[in-house]
Amino acid sequence: MTALKETAPAPAEGPVAKVPVRRGDRRGEGVVLNVFSHGFLALWALLIVLPLLWLVLSSFKTDAQIGGSAFGWPHSWSFDVFHRAWSKGIGDYFLNTVIVLVFSVPLTMLFGSMAAYVLARYRFWGNRLLYYFFVAGAMFPVFLALVPLFFMVKRLDMLNTYQGLILVYVAYSMPFTVFFMHAFFRTLPTAVFEAAILDGASHTRTFFQVMLPMAKPGLISVGIFNTLGQWNQFILPTVLMQPQSGSDPERYVLTQGLIQLQQQQGYASDLPVLFAGVTIAMIPMLVVYLSFQRQVQAGLTSATLK
Repeated sequence: MTALKETAPAPAEGPVAKVPVRRGDRRGEGVVLNVFSHGFLALWALLIVLPLLWLVLSSFKTDAQIGGSAFGWPHSWSFDVFHRAWSKGIGDYFLNTVIVLVFSVPLTMLFGSMAAYVLARYRFWGNRLLYYFFVAGAMFPVFLALVPLFFMVKRLDMLNTYQGLILVYVAYSMPFTVFFMHAFFRTLPTAVFEAAILDGASHTRTFFQVMLPMAKPGLISVGIFNTLGQWNQFILPTVLMQPQSGSDPERYVLTQGLIQLQQQQGYASDLPVLFAGVTIAMIPMLVVYLSFQRQVQAGLTSATLK
């Protein structure tokens, strides 16, 4: 007689039970991540703040103190070195830079926002092609355009002039401005645009009185970036702001002026004056960024939050 083998019943199919995750494990992972991120940010802050602090402190030292102890505190806190740096040409270079940026930054913001608004809100043949043309301009190295740019500005008789450098700055900053504002204008609500058109507002009035005020956070953000970029620009002024003759006045901007200040010293080095000049060039940008820090952060994050 053959014994019948009993087969075990197949397990019933059903939802797989999930293994609960302990809260202690999540808290542990969060603590490790917070420690790592905060440590990295603290290290990054030190790498930025310490050189700036060393630069400012060196402005109050003498050559002997700088050579003896680079990280020591100055013996006296006299501001006479800043007066000497200002009288040696930093004041003229500072004024030239301000004159250029007073016109170049607003023009960049006006033309860039207008182009970005049209490309973002209107549909026409060649829209994407024109947009990619602007984006490609941001990836084009400025060094490749220096020679033709020099001869173009020379033919216009604008070498060593404020208007020549202003126009070049506007053209140089347009690709990034259009790219940034294009993404921002696309996040604005279409209902407001349509309501303005139905109320009888023209396209120009809709742009300046309705859409442009709504894009204020983006305008402030890209305006700060353009100000920083044009303030620190060196290669373009070096090529375009050189005296063409002995009677042609020097219209050097700050980046050129610091190099001139260093070259004027020769073998009789006056490092505190050079450090004071760099401090004078650095302080306005720090003030501008710290004053509009919240607006810059709001403009950078608004496109992803809307």
